[in-house]
Amino acid sequence: MNRIDSIRAGELRAVARALTCVENDSGSREALIDELFPLGGRALVWGVTGAPGSGKSTLVDRLITRLRGRGSRVGVIAVDPSSPFSGGAILGDRLRMQSHAEDEGVFIRSMASRGYLGGVSGATGDAVRVLDAAGFDYIIIETIGVGQTEIEVMGLSDLVLLILVPGMGDEIQALKAGVMEIGDLFVINKSDKDEARKIRAEVDYVLDMKYAENPQDKNPVAMTAAALDQGVDDLLEAIDAYTEKLRSSGRLEKRRRDRLSAEIHRILAEKIESQVRGWLRVDERTQQWVDAILDGVHPPYRFIQKQLDSFFREAKVR
Repeated sequence: MNRIDSIRAGELRAVARALTCVENDSGSREALIDELFPLGGRALVWGVTGAPGSGKSTLVDRLITRLRGRGSRVGVIAVDPSSPFSGGAILGDRLRMQSHAEDEGVFIRSMASRGYLGGVSGATGDAVRVLDAAGFDYIIIETIGVGQTEIEVMGLSDLVLLILVPGMGDEIQALKAGVMEIGDLFVINKSDKDEARKIRAEVDYVLDMKYAENPQDKNPVAMTAAALDQGVDDLLEAIDAYTEKLRSSGRLEKRRRDRLSAEIHRILAEKIESQVRGWLRVDERTQQWVDAILDGVHPPYRFIQKQLDSFFREAKVR
């Protein structure tokens, strides 16, 4: 079998090699994704995000067990902080899911965030395409939960689980500040702790205020204690019900169209940036610009716009 056939057949070594290709941004990445694109579109993509220490990996591990019990194949992309020395991913998330290491119906890959503020590696979207083409029924993206991570996850996912835990006082403030806008399901994990009910009440209050005029649209809230394997079945039922709601309302299809639109913008921006960077490698040109601006001959914004106009004219001629 050739590479594409091996991936399509779900051959795990071929999948691993393809993910290495997209993560390292090798020269064959674009051709690979172009060939895989028509093979995808079936997987459900979940984003799982929340503060470090909220028990995301343990909860994902429990969800995988339930999904495998249904006979579903599950791919996991655990986005880790990049190692400051090697740029590689720290494997903590993958180590916490070792119970599935021998299961060929589960594929877990740690990917480095490589310094992206949002936490999601630039290659994560292409990694989702690889796993989708390989026939995984569910793809779970678990993030490091830092900064603008949640926004990036929303752009890559069909639905987002936002994990909250007792004892982290800034969680509700974060909800009020707008993080709640990207959560589809709110999960109060470590619900065996004393403060869990209080957090549940506060989350319900925030959501009740938001959906006062349309209570039927209120986001589901689930209580889990993943370490004790409690509440996970109820969470999965809530996810299933919400997914069906997205399907029947047409919102799932709209999200996927929006995701493709964002991907088109990303690819276009990458292509333009690459060409402009190549153009700017002519050092004499940049030095002339520096001199012209420093000498006060040209105001910077107007001057740079003029140079860009020149660049696009040259590109059109070529």
